[in-house]
Amino acid sequence: MTREVQVTFDAADPAALCAFWCAALGYEVDAPPPGFDTWDAALDAFGVPPERRNDASAAHHPGAAGPRLFFQRVPEAKTAKNRVHLDVRAAPGLSGEERMAALEAECTRLVGLGGVRVERHEPAPPLSHGFIVMTDPEGNELCLD
Repeated sequence: MTREVQVTFDAADPAALCAFWCAALGYEVDAPPPGFDTWDAALDAFGVPPERRNDASAAHHPGAAGPRLFFQRVPEAKTAKNRVHLDVRAAPGLSGEERMAALEAECTRLVGLGGVRVERHEPAPPLSHGFIVMTDPEGNELCLD
């Protein structure tokens, strides 16, 4: 049996967090429903007041190569370490210094988008090829792997 997977993020600012992850992963914000040129037009038609227009946002991989991402506004801030996190495979097939240089370049790019570098883990063969721990703009952990 095939199942589709959606990864859901609790967020203070769903649109901004969605934009970060779209840039990080090469995703696209979901298009408005059929019959509407923009989300504002759709939300106007649905009677959604302006203060509720950033309650949710969603994105998908343009080639359907990954799960849909859904961002929902919640009132509380993040308070503890995630029990699940995303590994962003930024250096597949690379090893040693070439791998770590690719991870550093991606880390620099994501920091420019609002991500935060936490720590670098050096390669420790055979079990670890090295990775960088980061957080997204709202503090959700991720690894560049």
